[in-house]
Amino acid sequence: MKMNKWLALFMSLVLVTVIAACGKKEETPKTEEPGKVDTTPDTVKVWTYPVHGTYENDMKDLVADFNKQYPHIKVEYEVLSWAEGPKKFDVALNAGDPPDMYFSAVNGQYVDTGLVLDLDSYMTKEMKDDFQPGTLETMQLSGKQYGIPLYQSLWGWGANKRILTEAGVDYKKIQEQGWTWTEFMEIAKKLNKKLPDGTQQYALVTDGTSLDFLDMLSRANGLVDSVDEKGNFIWNDNKILDTLKFIDKLRADGLMPKETAAIAPAKRSEMFYAGQAAIISKAIPYYDIMIANRNKDIDAGKVKGEKIEYVQLPVPHGDSIQGYGKTLGNGEGYIMFRQKNDKGAQHAKNTFLVMQALTGAKAGNSANELALPFVSKSQAKQFEGKSMAKPENQVASQNMRNNTSANVSLSITTDKAASLKRYREQVVKPMLQALFAGEKTPEAVAEEFKSKGAQLLK
Repeated sequence: MKMNKWLALFMSLVLVTVIAACGKKEETPKTEEPGKVDTTPDTVKVWTYPVHGTYENDMKDLVADFNKQYPHIKVEYEVLSWAEGPKKFDVALNAGDPPDMYFSAVNGQYVDTGLVLDLDSYMTKEMKDDFQPGTLETMQLSGKQYGIPLYQSLWGWGANKRILTEAGVDYKKIQEQGWTWTEFMEIAKKLNKKLPDGTQQYALVTDGTSLDFLDMLSRANGLVDSVDEKGNFIWNDNKILDTLKFIDKLRADGLMPKETAAIAPAKRSEMFYAGQAAIISKAIPYYDIMIANRNKDIDAGKVKGEKIEYVQLPVPHGDSIQGYGKTLGNGEGYIMFRQKNDKGAQHAKNTFLVMQALTGAKAGNSANELALPFVSKSQAKQFEGKSMAKPENQVASQNMRNNTSANVSLSITTDKAASLKRYREQVVKPMLQALFAGEKTPEAVAEEFKSKGAQLLK
């Protein structure tokens, strides 16, 4: 009997609790309600660069479109200069007060500050599937997504169509299938000749002040860099020696200027424009647009010189390499940052909405203006039939993009990346200069690469 009283008391307490719970209104944060958007006024700061000639107009249009949908989010953007912008950003980052978004390639040193936001939690499968294969990876570091690319740059070679045609070169075949070092050497001999005014027309011109020429040729010979994706030193076999021998033969046979070590980038371009070189090294697809604009200036009397029809070419690859040959294709776009005084989760969500707007379908105009393949399917659809590049050059650029290999700095540790930078500056650069000048043999340079690499990149 006593037990029944306790049971009745317990049941009555349970009933009271249930009634109280049913009568209480459930409180859910506003940001978590399905279909609801937090419309609290917010400001997102963006620092960018003049990506192409009319990029500021793009920014105005993209921001205006964004504000039609999200009028409560103000986008404050500043277009920095390429010369001073990086310094300004570094100062802000070191002070713990970077902008919410910054236009850049992914940088391990930025990530190490702890202020770069990982985008994986913001990106849906649908967003990821929109990007062309391999493009999102250009802005990943150690498998994490730290940025969204606006475009993917491509390093190749470029040529003067008139000179190629006069020599009977089937450049369209090269654009479609690629070419080997042996094939290049056979063609180069046809392009190398004395001009009627007594000057020399070289098959190839490059600058001797950077490492770009060696980077492109070694990559096309199966070496992704001095180290592989795991940071292991790989310039210790015959592939790097063969690359150096190829460069030395170009110099020794007079297929490129013997004074290459002293040629600056501006001089390289000047020689190409003057018809003193059939092919120019480190030519990006944007040359198609740039040279077309120069031709217009010649027609208008603003510039003197020969009008050039530009031909985009892939870098020739080692004879032992099968297929098209590898191209370096870096991704550049927007990265999200938080500040030392964090503005909270909703501000980060708002920033990502702005990032989507500045890298979406309409933002594909940047790739179009730069004559680059589009990084996403939605961009390609938006600009279908509106490409500014010549069709044959589009073929070359697309094939180059389909055969890119990753930048190893995106997969190795920041300490290893710092060591790699020292190795390139302290060892590779002076040795390449000595090779260009004929002061060192390929064998001596390769041995120096190997011995110093073992010390600095172990």
